[in-house]
Amino acid sequence: MLTFSVAKEELQHLIPECLQLDTLNDKYAFVAVAMVQTKNLRPKGFPKIFGNDFFLIGYRVFVRYINNAGKRLRGLYILKSETDKKKMEFLGNIFTHYNYSTADISQSNDGDFTTIKSIKSNFEIDIDFGDKEIALPENSPFTDWKEARKFAGPLPFTFTYRPETKKVLIIEGVRQNWEPKPIKIINYDIEFLKSLNIKNIQLANAFAIHHIPYYWKKGKIEKWKG
Repeated sequence: MLTFSVAKEELQHLIPECLQLDTLNDKYAFVAVAMVQTKNLRPKGFPKIFGNDFFLIGYRVFVRYINNAGKRLRGLYILKSETDKKKMEFLGNIFTHYNYSTADISQSNDGDFTTIKSIKSNFEIDIDFGDKEIALPENSPFTDWKEARKFAGPLPFTFTYRPETKKVLIIEGVRQNWEPKPIKIINYDIEFLKSLNIKNIQLANAFAIHHIPYYWKKGKIEKWKG
């Protein structure tokens, strides 16, 4: 998971009217790039034999939403998702609103160094898993790694909004073993972030998390009263 900081004014137009940006010091907003290797992914309640292994890349904005009960929910708004399998693109776009497309995602490892890339998406990230004394990325707005973990995702909720009906779909994820570890990013080149035409975007943190049991609760729909 890589999180990038941006002046909040640069991200406001990317989220729907029902959501608020989740900010640091009311100044910085954040876009996350999540790279996830799934194992036995399947509809809840189905046996493992129906599970599939996919690699996923998700582009998300950190947001907040105040529901009709007045509760403030912290979560993510999905901009785009990519996967290495056509099957996941097809099923993902049936069961979710995550805007999946298929890309030629590959991983290569050389000792402690890992590269994740896609030629089709013009995407490449080089990671050093061997560095034990990891500093925050240069120009990160966070004061330390403890503060940075607050913007490490995935957050409890994801939101989808239909402006024509003003209906919000709220999906809650449930996870275990959530222990993010800082990692060192040697290099990154992410075409999708460039396509957003955001000024002064900076890498703010980078974490790795392993072996996370995860599932999603049934979504809830409510009409936004804003």
